Amino acid sequence: MSDANLLVERLQSVLTALERIPRRCAGISQPSDFLTSDAGIDSMDAICMILIAAGEEFKNIDRQTEGNLFARYPQVQWRGAIGLRDVLAHGYFDVDTEQLYTICMERIPPLIETVRKMIADIEHGAA
Repeated sequence: MSDANLLVERLQSVLTALERIPRRCAGISQPSDFLTSDAGIDSMDAICMILIAAGEEFKNIDRQTEGNLFARYPQVQWRGAIGLRDVLAHGYFDVDTEQLYTICMERIPPLIETVRKMIADIEHGAA
């Protein structure tokens, strides 16, 4: 398997996980909804796990591509996406639900679109 194929496979795994976040937010209409019911807490737990895993994979991809891949897609704050993993993993019991809500509603949709574009670019030799 080529490096490009492996990279696409890794990005596809992240994309599949990220695409679950909007579904996990379906019952969340404000930040406090993450804490007011078992369903909200379950959604928060699932979303945080996805963000931790995605951040870790982004960190590994960035290292593997020596920062060159993400530099081509400046519309995403990659340092923030990678750093969020550490914030969540090391401060899990102190999750800021307002920040998590903003990330889910405002940052995840463009991140999903960017990862889709990255995959297409790599598959077509443009990245």
